[in-house]
Amino acid sequence: MNASAWQLVRAVRGPMLLITFGTLMALNHNDKADFERTWPVLLIVYGIFKLIERMIKPPAPIPPPWPQPGYTPEYTQAPYQPPQPPPTTYPQGGAQ
Repeated sequence: MNASAWQLVRAVRGPMLLITFGTLMALNHNDKADFERTWPVLLIVYGIFKLIERMIKPPAPIPPPWPQPGYTPEYTQAPYQPPQPPPTTYPQGGAQ
């Protein structure tokens, strides 16, 4: 399978959940089945779609080794220089 099949499954998941929910509500409204007993069907449908997504999801690309030969960063930074202490000055004149 490819990425387009994975995207199709993701696109269909929401509408299928809404159709399932509508069907369960129609059954509840016509007194065929109580929603209190049939709501787990929504979880089952959701789980099936997640399982299908994971089965056909394209594998993640393998990152290249780091650093690559000939790699030059887009910016350069000067090497770290620790701060210099302020120069010591002695007061001129004053009491001795």
